[in-house]
Amino acid sequence: MLLWAGLGNPEPSMRRHRHNVGFMAVEAIADRYGFSPWRSRFKGETAEGRIGTQRVLLLRPMTYMNRSGDSVQEAAAFYKIAPEQITAFHDELDLAPGKVRVKRAGGAAGHNGLRSMDKMLGTPDYWRVRIGIGHPGAKERVHGWVLGNFTEIDRQDWLEPLLDKMAAAAPLLADGQPEKFMTQVALPEGSKG
Repeated sequence: MLLWAGLGNPEPSMRRHRHNVGFMAVEAIADRYGFSPWRSRFKGETAEGRIGTQRVLLLRPMTYMNRSGDSVQEAAAFYKIAPEQITAFHDELDLAPGKVRVKRAGGAAGHNGLRSMDKMLGTPDYWRVRIGIGHPGAKERVHGWVLGNFTEIDRQDWLEPLLDKMAAAAPLLADGQPEKFMTQVALPEGSKG
């Protein structure tokens, strides 16, 4: 079983925040592949289903970003899921809006959700799907940027198409082909990879 955790904050007022793009990604995947309804478990909400040949547990931690690891660790421990079978979907300031990068392990780069996962899992050796939200340009504006809503123009121009492409390419990620996943997501709308 794979554990894919979308990182975000649980408040309804935060639903459209840039910081919640991880939630948005796993919700798009759940919708596309007809996953089970979301239910409360492991200090979060889970949905289960299959992507290709893989059984996948989607998780939205309801612990707030800074304590995401509490929820991820509980789910991983219950199902005995190793760190290399865990993927965190999260916002990334250092990537241009709409860019997606996948990597295994690495530092938290100031991201409190990743920092919490590193601590609770006891290792940074899990996969990350980094979803670019861009940088506001000045360090003092970062907090307001990540906790601000995506604009309607951003949502229509790139966010919704990106989430759709990520969901469509999810079988490649589930099959252990992160490079092909990134290539598929980066292709222009309507292209075949």
